[in-house]
Amino acid sequence: MPPPRTRGTALRQRLADLRGPDVPAKALDARALAALAANPGCSRRAILDGAGVNKATLASALGSPSAFGQSQFALTRGNAFEAKVKADGGAELLRLVHEKLDPRAAPPAGASVPDLSAVGPEGRTARTALALREATEAPGTWTLLDHPMLALDVAGSPAFLEPDAVVVHPDGSWTVVEIKSFPMLDGSADPAKVGAAARQAAVYVLALEDVAARLAAPPAVRHRVLLVCPKDFSNLPTASAVDVRKQRAVTRRQLARLTRVQDIADALPEGTCFSPELPAEQLTAAVESVPAAYAPECLAACELAFHCRDRSRTAGAVTALGRPVRAELGGLTTVGDVLAAARGEAGDPDDPAVAALRRAARLRSEALEATCR
Repeated sequence: MPPPRTRGTALRQRLADLRGPDVPAKALDARALAALAANPGCSRRAILDGAGVNKATLASALGSPSAFGQSQFALTRGNAFEAKVKADGGAELLRLVHEKLDPRAAPPAGASVPDLSAVGPEGRTARTALALREATEAPGTWTLLDHPMLALDVAGSPAFLEPDAVVVHPDGSWTVVEIKSFPMLDGSADPAKVGAAARQAAVYVLALEDVAARLAAPPAVRHRVLLVCPKDFSNLPTASAVDVRKQRAVTRRQLARLTRVQDIADALPEGTCFSPELPAEQLTAAVESVPAAYAPECLAACELAFHCRDRSRTAGAVTALGRPVRAELGGLTTVGDVLAAARGEAGDPDDPAVAALRRAARLRSEALEATCR
């Protein structure tokens, strides 16, 4: 007699059915998990990522191919810069860690760089955990882990993550290092890009905390990560310490909420499938059966953004105008509702949003009349 199916097994089978027969799951990475934290209200992204659906392929099948992602030139430039930062056993990288995060420690001369090669992501994860433990148990030395492999539980399944580097300090504490190819001009970088890097680094911090918690004497995982970028318009590395406590808390909360994937899946019509092999009408109906929370920021973080933007515009949703505008409009969810409220045709006059719209409409009318005189 076969063993009874657990809730987790049933969920995994349900998610596999959503992907379609024989469609392999697309693994979640730190960038995808960070994007989930950036848009916590989007059920569509939650279920698609939870099911391992390749959203780029899905967007193409829907007729809205994605322009999301880095160009080959940017990838090549980024790889070359990372190689420069890590040259000579990571001497320059460790110098920046020492300068920006731990200047009171001994200079990182003769740091250890353990070999993390192993078979498969599970093997690399185990090898990374062993290297972290050995480095922590050797106080007074610096250790650089180049592209370690970490695992983070996401809705009952492991997501394998690969930070650019992790440094173990002489006091045994751990630091995440993010290496990016966008420049720091006069000591500062594009705030939007820094924010995205901080959210991504926060995912690695959470994964490291899980590794640390399994050790007999858990070491400290530093909440300040090192962001390394090219200095000004050169290829010389510079760095800045970035506090990711806020991003870490948001990401932790979002990952805990991903258990709602089960609830989203249960609410879908029977037979729902997101396979790109389906006819366009059937695939569109499947995607539209899950509510989205589109915002202009999605264009920089989600492969389905163009499809969701077109649908949002067609429906006249105010979310297409951005989250700040949406927050100001309260219960007015469509552009039609907003215009009707401004003209005095609908809406509760005691609603602050409605009152503000009507006042703005009066001021506009008075200004136009004054101009025409």
